Amino acid sequence: MTERRLHLNAFLMNTGHHEASWRLPESDPYAHVELGHYVHLARIAERGTFDSLFLADGPQLWGNLAQRPAGALEPLTLLTALATATEHIGLIATASTSYNSPYNLARKFASLDIISGGRAGWNIVTTAGAEAARNFGLDAEPTHAERYARAAEFLDVALKLWDSWEDDAIVADKAAGVWGDDTRIHPARHKGRYFSVEGALNVPRTPQGYPLLVQAGSSKDGKEFAARYAEAVFTAQQTIEDAQAFYADLKSRTAAAGRDPGHIKVLPGIVPVIGSTETEALAAEQVLEEHIVYAHGVGRLESLLQLPPGSLELDAELPSDLPPESVIEGAKSRYTLVVELARRERLTVRQLIGRLGGGRGHLTFAGTPEQVADAIETWFTSGAADGFNIMPAVLPSGLDAFVDHVVPLLRARGLLREEYGPRQTLRERYGLPRPANQYVTAPAPSPAPALAQV
Repeated sequence: MTERRLHLNAFLMNTGHHEASWRLPESDPYAHVELGHYVHLARIAERGTFDSLFLADGPQLWGNLAQRPAGALEPLTLLTALATATEHIGLIATASTSYNSPYNLARKFASLDIISGGRAGWNIVTTAGAEAARNFGLDAEPTHAERYARAAEFLDVALKLWDSWEDDAIVADKAAGVWGDDTRIHPARHKGRYFSVEGALNVPRTPQGYPLLVQAGSSKDGKEFAARYAEAVFTAQQTIEDAQAFYADLKSRTAAAGRDPGHIKVLPGIVPVIGSTETEALAAEQVLEEHIVYAHGVGRLESLLQLPPGSLELDAELPSDLPPESVIEGAKSRYTLVVELARRERLTVRQLIGRLGGGRGHLTFAGTPEQVADAIETWFTSGAADGFNIMPAVLPSGLDAFVDHVVPLLRARGLLREEYGPRQTLRERYGLPRPANQYVTAPAPSPAPALAQV
């Protein structure tokens, strides 16, 4: 049996995941739109033998422009540039099923997979929020259930398109003057509730067959969608008990959907703040918290909780009469996580904003390299995770610190590869098979050879 190893994904967000990271003397507040910044980060993650890196995205201008660096380079464009600057690391982009069309998006991901030699991944999101909806001619965001219904049909169409070329459709017979075999092309011919797509994709089948499929929703609809399609799941969990429950539930749903639970990898997010001593790490965390502008945080929290402006008092706990989760049409799972965190620890709004400032609900952890490695190992070996979304509070220094000081400890414990070895696709790095083409019938097994007569 192959020894189980950690899967590490570097979640790269401008100057770092802490909302005040850009205010530190070391930070470049313009780095989020500089290619060199992302090339540098990708090479650090590759030095740490990470499986992949990940870029979040959304089709709207995020939040209050005063709060932190805003605006972002389009991720598929940026990852295509990073593909030429790296050799091994996987390249995962966020793209919305609510505000894209299957044909164009399938083509873009197929192109990235070919350019990168099989390292593309798609973080599939349905995109919550009225701001994004209004950018696409809608008066309000579609309901939660409607977004997931559209996403399921979107994925079905994308899979048809990625399979529309058989692997051997290109013949390249110069002598006969035959470049390709039209009998090995399969038009999508899809007509459904949301999409009508007639033709085959205009890009050949890719090294991976199709990109690694990633999903990040933890609501009931999100988990059902993940069980049906996802091969990696990014999730936010505050306690190991919650993480174990989520892990067991998702693996069970995946098995119930007729899939191998080993073919879906669960990666909680962790925001490590690392110091040579625990005191040093806590002091670095305190410096970041002191740079939070709480007026910004109040507005974002009121938006998440769907409260009118002015509803929250900084030094009081959350109101007792918050809207129930059942009426939330936005980010349901994040709403639940934040409310449960505040109630469980009896946090004031000020304290809650401080806790969310580092990772927006992901686990934040300040400690020595050994303490960070211990936490990762405990979650990994106790049925809470298959790996982690590493979300440095400050970039690039936080990623450097993790690679230089935590990665060697994980390697020494046999949890992480020493080096990449031969070139592999992203799918192979995650221990997943290359998917069979849905249009190609597997050949019947050969009959057993007859026994020799004696």
